[in-house]
Amino acid sequence: MDIENLKFEDGLVTAIAQDYKTGDVLMVAFMDKEALKKTIETKRGYYWSRSRRKLWKKGESSGHEQIVHDILIDCDADAVLLKVEQIGGACHTGYRSCFYRTIDGEVIGEKLFEPDEIYKQ
Repeated sequence: MDIENLKFEDGLVTAIAQDYKTGDVLMVAFMDKEALKKTIETKRGYYWSRSRRKLWKKGESSGHEQIVHDILIDCDADAVLLKVEQIGGACHTGYRSCFYRTIDGEVIGEKLFEPDEIYKQ
């Protein structure tokens, strides 16, 4: 499969980052073609920020980068699964995973850092 055959909607494809050892889902983001190409070339997670409207490397400001071990494409070719080794927390709120709470709001995830200490502007 060639990345040109992926179904990018409005220039983006859904990207799921999963811990390559435990299978835990760490985060969901979006990639444009450039982000996917850079991820393939460097074996590091790159994404497209819809809020900032720019390409970003996971960990560029926090140091909590993703080492990509494998990239899988779903059956409809409209999503990618990155199997990653996450260095530090995946979530910008300080948790290991962005999926750190239940639907009822109970926090069940592990907090690894305080965002105010990492993201100084």
